[in-house]
Amino acid sequence: MLPGPDVPPLLWVLAVVAVLGVVVAGVVSARRAWTVRVDAAGDDPALSVGPERVPLADVDAAHLRAVRAGTAGVDAGAPVLGGGCSLPRGRSGLPLRTTDGRTVLVPTRDPGTLSRALLAAVSDVPGRPSERKGTLWS
Repeated sequence: MLPGPDVPPLLWVLAVVAVLGVVVAGVVSARRAWTVRVDAAGDDPALSVGPERVPLADVDAAHLRAVRAGTAGVDAGAPVLGGGCSLPRGRSGLPLRTTDGRTVLVPTRDPGTLSRALLAAVSDVPGRPSERKGTLWS
């Protein structure tokens, strides 16, 4: 199966570098595609997962609070935000309902932290009544 000793060492090194390059490129690409970001600063505050964005003004904070309390969940067949057919390995889905009634799953490794960040960011969105004073949260 393997070539004999007549293959130059430089060719072996190039082959190993090429294989490692493909693996590293795949890992970096997957991390970018499934990166979850809550951007509350700027002109257009939004939750983004890879290329998909949900404006924070469209997030149903009451539903998010109910999910945190354990009294609400996700609709069957809800799509995964970020374009995947299913949740990536090692991630769970945080149910997120928009103000128009659509429900999506946000893939995350830590749903509790993400929901706290979203609730803090949603209450600071212009046009929404603030539920707390100041802009710092813990």
